[in-house]
This record gives sequence, C-alpha cells and structure tokens, in this order.
Amino acid sequence: MAVEAGRERRLAARRKRPDVLSIIGILFVVGLFVLLFVNLVDDPTQFFNVALIGLTTGSVYALVALGYTLVYGILQLINFAHGDVFALCGLVASSIMVSLLNLDGSEAIGVIAVGLAATIALTMLFGATLNATIELLGYRRLRSQPRLTMLISAVGMSFIVQNISLAVYDVNYRSAPPLISGEPAFTIGGVSMSWNKLWVVLITIPVLVLLTWMVRSTKQGKAMRATAQDQDAAAMMGINVNRTISFTFLLAGSLAGAAGVLYLLQFQMRYDTGFELGLIAFTAAVLGGIGNLAGATLGGLLIGFIQAFNEGLPIGMPGSDWTRSIVFGILIAILVFRPEGLLGERTPEGA
Repeated sequence: MAVEAGRERRLAARRKRPDVLSIIGILFVVGLFVLLFVNLVDDPTQFFNVALIGLTTGSVYALVALGYTLVYGILQLINFAHGDVFALCGLVASSIMVSLLNLDGSEAIGVIAVGLAATIALTMLFGATLNATIELLGYRRLRSQPRLTMLISAVGMSFIVQNISLAVYDVNYRSAPPLISGEPAFTIGGVSMSWNKLWVVLITIPVLVLLTWMVRSTKQGKAMRATAQDQDAAAMMGINVNRTISFTFLLAGSLAGAAGVLYLLQFQMRYDTGFELGLIAFTAAVLGGIGNLAGATLGGLLIGFIQAFNEGLPIGMPGSDWTRSIVFGILIAILVFRPEGLLGERTPEGA
C-alpha cells in the first residue's frame, strides 16, 4: 500500500509539473510583453497611435470572426465560404455607393450619412441572402453525412463565390469614395484617431452588443442555442431546426456584409481579398474560442493588435513581411496548446 501511495504521489507531482513546451510558451509570452513595454517607453505616442490602428482593424476581424463562430456553434462547420461572402459584399457595396447612389464625397453630411446607412443596410441584406442560399444549396442536404463531406462542400462554395466575384468585378481593386474625413476626430497628447477609423469602431460596438443580446436573451437566440446543443431534442421541443439554422446563416451573412462595408472604407478590395482575411478571421475565432461570441470578439481584437504592433512598432518587431507567418503561427500554437481557445470550453469530440 505504501509503495502504491508513493507511486500515486509521484505521478500526481509529474502531472502538475509543466512540460518543456509549456515553459517555452510562457517565456515567449513574457518576452512579447517585455518587447511591447520597451516600445511603449521608447515612444508612447507612436505606441498608442499604432494601438488605435489595431483596434480599428481588429473590429473588422471581429465582425467576420463572429460569422465563423455562429455557424460553427450551430453546425460544427467551418464555413470557408464566409470570407468570400465578405469580399463579395464589399465589392457590391462599392457598386451601391458609386453606381446606385452616385456618392463621390462632395455631398452634404446628411446626404452622406443617409447614403452610408442605405449602403450598409443593402449590403447586409445581400450578404444575408447569399449566405442563406449557400446553406440551402450546399449544406442542408449534407447534415446527416460525415463532417468531412460538409467541409469539402464549404471549400467548393468558397471557390464558387470567389469566381462569381471574379466574373462580375474582374481582377481590379475597388475602393470607396472618400465619404468620411480622414481628419483627426480627437487628439490627446499627440495620440489622434481619424473620423474614418472612429466610425468603424462606433459601428462595430453596437453591432456586437446587439448580437450578444439577441443570442442570449431573445426567443430566436434561445432556439439557436438549443439547436446548437442538440438538434433532435430541439425539434422534439417544437423548434423549427431548418429555420433556425437558416436564420443563423442570415445573421452571419449580414455581419459579413457590415464588415465588407467597413473594410472597404479603409482599404481597397478585390475578388480574392476574402481568402486571406477570412483565414485571419478564422484564426481570431479559434484564438478566442470558436463557438463563443465573446471569444470571437476578443480574438479579432487581439489579432488586430498583433498585426498593428508587428507592422507599426520600430523596436524588435519583424515587420510586415512576417505578419502572415505570425498570425498563422498563432493559429498552430493555439491548436497545439489550447485547442478550445482563450474563452472556449474543452468538450469531447462530437459533443
């Protein structure tokens, strides 16, 4: 008995002892924070200006990541077409602004505000319709099949949407007219934020809050959560599973539409923009905990800050050439060390 007790104590101590990889990971995180602190001390103004850029970019990533996490939460499906839906929505938004509403930035503020509101509403409607159509045609009949089947279908849908964008908008980049001023909205101690970046944050925050409230507090949100837990049990309780899943895709598509407009106001877009940004947003969803709304938001903001700090800080940062490697290195590290993400919960496969 004494021998067995001693063996159990040694095993318990061994289990509690961190392994080499965990120690390396902790040292890496500590080194990263030290490096950020050095840059903060060296030039606080530049540090916070770069952080505001990261906040703006991360807000867009968060919107796209929420679309991934909504669909995964209810179907355990990585909808690889989501990034391409985002890109096509941005291109459609450029057509709405320029061709339909004839906006060029010279209009009165009231006209520009109404035009932007109409552009966002129409683009969200387009994204919602497109995403729901993808679910109806590409995923619904495959729910009873192995997950790999739906995953392959998602990859196929990604190429279909991307080639539709290429056929309609060709290979040229599209951009939005200068509707929102790039002048500083506020300046505090040399740290300034322009109106066009502030506008992105002011649009993103209410959308995230409204989405969280809807999923947690409304009848439709409860139906979504019930369907995510057990589709058969939800159907037995009177929930229309097909309609609930379609609504989830509508919601995810509308988020992609809003993100497409916000991204277009900052950068240029073309048919393949959604491929890389979609992968980055997927990384953000995994980082925060895919299937978790707060986790997707946190992951998007963290990826935005990481990208901005890497490309904008002068001391010790690899620079923009390494951004993709860093982002996807984070994805690999999360999958290895904490596959449930920062805010996710570890569950058995298939649960």
